[in-house]
Parts: sequence; structure tokens; C-alpha cells
Amino acid sequence: MASSPQRPRVMMLPLAAQGHVMPLMELSHLLVEHGFEVVFVNTDFNHARIITALEGAAPAPVGIDLISFPDGMAPDGDRTDIGKLLDGLPAAMLGGLEETIRSRNIRWVVADVSMSFVLELVPKVGVRVALFSTFSAANFALRMHLPKMLEDGIIDETGNVKRNERVQLNPKMPAIDASKLPWITIGKSPESRRAMIQSAITTIPTLALAETIVCNTFQEIESVALAHLPIPAVAIGPLEAPKSTSSASAATGHFWAQDGLPAPSSTWRSGALTVFDVERLQELADGLVLTGRPFLWVVRPNFAYGVGEGWIDGFRRRVAGKGLIVGWAPQQRVLSHPSVACFVTHCGWNSTMEAVRHGVPLLCWPYFADQFFNQTYICDLWGVGLKVCADGRGIVTKEEIRDKVERLLGDEEIKARTLALKSAACASVADGGSSHQDLLKLVNLLREN
Repeated sequence: MASSPQRPRVMMLPLAAQGHVMPLMELSHLLVEHGFEVVFVNTDFNHARIITALEGAAPAPVGIDLISFPDGMAPDGDRTDIGKLLDGLPAAMLGGLEETIRSRNIRWVVADVSMSFVLELVPKVGVRVALFSTFSAANFALRMHLPKMLEDGIIDETGNVKRNERVQLNPKMPAIDASKLPWITIGKSPESRRAMIQSAITTIPTLALAETIVCNTFQEIESVALAHLPIPAVAIGPLEAPKSTSSASAATGHFWAQDGLPAPSSTWRSGALTVFDVERLQELADGLVLTGRPFLWVVRPNFAYGVGEGWIDGFRRRVAGKGLIVGWAPQQRVLSHPSVACFVTHCGWNSTMEAVRHGVPLLCWPYFADQFFNQTYICDLWGVGLKVCADGRGIVTKEEIRDKVERLLGDEEIKARTLALKSAACASVADGGSSHQDLLKLVNLLREN
């Protein structure tokens, strides 16, 4: 009997953060549906979290092999300091990556843009690399503009703002104040910001070694930004795991155990690496109550400084019957629920794309990284959300939250634009749509040796 042909094998290499692992896992499921085997690389630290979150369920669906390598940090290292994490990853992972690529005969790596140090292996082992952008195409283009911003004296090499001017590469792309540039707001120290800026700049010349850039976006919203990218790009978003994927399989990128799909709610509040202080947390909690609407709120461990389970348990009792507080929930499934009327969000790109796909208007509360940039798309260019505004103390008050939720839910023009954007997003991923066609282009490219 003739043996079946070997399935093409692809390595996935995300940055070690939830918002980077999940979209690459969603893409992995899509590739498995198209006949690929996927070797999915996590750090040892995150691999352990994912296995724990699965609570004995199968660690991966057929076709996805989860492997891990050290991240170069001590067991008690601060892995939320992305600059510090990035600084140590190349030395910690390159050797293991090279060995795995050789031993498993891997011809393609789909690597997070933040992990583009893997391009060093292109001439060494002959592997081909597709870079995956976990942020918008516009943010990628802004990254390419970093050397010019340094040359013009807008910022210095440690991220200090020298001229707080507004940066906009094209009128159809987001604008951002220099003080809110991603590399400035995410670094926890001057050294961390320096490491991030230098990492971004030093990888720019190596991008020519990549075959393509894969973007979780779609042509109808980012055609101008996609044209600004340095090498040909495919836009395959908004990404979502195939409906045929079981919930256990889809969860192989989650760092926390799922509390189960909640009951219907009108307001959905979630967050990523954001950490509040007690006062800001209390204002948020009271603001959700003041809306007078049912709500779902994800409160992860270490969500706030100085706040323990006692506070959370007390608030949970206080809002019983009106609000549901969980440790983790499947965001795509929540946003797709017809009773979810709005999404209070930090405007991470994954969350933005998920809300667009499901037609949910956004109340924007950016915190760091590219979130301020994404807010410009949401509020100023697309008109599908509103911004929260802090008071003179830098606090977003409960009254501000209540008032903006009411404005958002009562604005018929925002609702209409949100539904129009949803229609465009769904058309893009449907058979024959722009993102579906680009996904097939990617599939054909990854089948090449």
C-alpha cells in the first residue's frame, strides 16, 4: 500500500505574551485545516501555564505539537517587562530553534515580528520565514519610521520625548502623539525602552530576509497601511479559530483556566497586561454598577496593586444578579453573543479585530504599547467607539464610565458604522473575500520548499 504524502510542517514562533500567542494559535488551526503540521513554540514558563490552564485536557489538537524553550530569565523574573524579556530571548532560544528546525526538517517558520531574530537562521539553515504582525499594519509601518523619528530628534534612543509632536504617516492612517509611541509606553525603565527601540531598529535591515508579512487585518480597513510595509504582505484577518475546532483545542493558547461562558450581559470588560491601583479599580467597579446594566468583568490574578481575593469576593457578592466577575473567559465567544452591547477595552489589536468582526462598539481605555494608536483608528477614523477621559488626577471616574457607556449605547450613528464594519470584516474572511484569498496565497507559499 502506498504511503500517504507527508504533511508540510511549519514552526510557529510567538512572543511570550498572551496577545501574541493567541492569534498565532488561531492561524495554526487554520493551517491544520489546510493540511499542515504545526510545531508551536512557547517559552517554558508559558508552556507550563498553558498546560495548567487546560486542566488535564488534551494539550493540543491533532496536527499541532507544543514545544518549549527557556526564555533566559530567572524563575522569579518580571516577564511583564517586555523590553527585558526581548533582550534575553535570542541567546536563550536560537540554539534550540536551530536544532529543532534541522532535526524536524522544518522549511518554514511563521515568526512574530518581535521574534524576528530568527531571521539569523535563514542563511545558516536555509529556513524560510514569514513574519507575523500581532499589531496593525499601520503600527508596523510606524515601526519602520523609528530611525527617522530619532534622526529628527522627536525621541532619543532611550525613548525620551524631545519634541512631543503628532506623528502621522498618511491621512488615512492613525495619528499619535510622540509621548504615546508604543516603545515609550511599554518600557518599564530607560534601559528597557532602549533595548526595545534598539531591537526594533537593528532588525529593520534584516526584514529583507523574510518572504512576506502576515497581518491580522483586512484590506478594506488598512489598504493604505499595507502599502507602506517594506515587503509584500498578506492580510488574513480578522482571525478566528475554525468553528470545527473544539473548545479544548482552541484553548491551547490561553494562559488562564476558563471559568466557562457567562450568562448574557450588556457590557463586557476585559484587559491584558494592565495593572490598576486600588483607587482606579474601585472607580471602574463603581462605574460598571452605575450603568445600571448587567455586565461581565474579567479580573485576572494580580490585576491590581494591593487588591486581594477578599475585595473581589466582596464585589462579587455586591453585584450578584447584575454583574458576573470571572478569572478568564473566551473573548471571541463572549463578543459574538447577541446580548453584548459594548466592550470596554484597552484597545489591543486582537481585541479590536474581534470586536470589529462581531460588530461590538468600543469604549476605549488605552494603557500602553500600540493601544493609543489603535484608539485613533477606532474613534477618529472608523467612528465605532468613544474614548474615556481621565480627570485632573489622572483617574477615570465612575461617572465618566457611566456617561460614556450611555453615550455609546445611545449613538445610532456609531451603531450603524459598527455594523457596516462588521459586514466588511465578515465579507473579507468569507469564501472569495480579500482575507480568504490572502490566506490561500499564504497556504500556497508555505507549501513551497
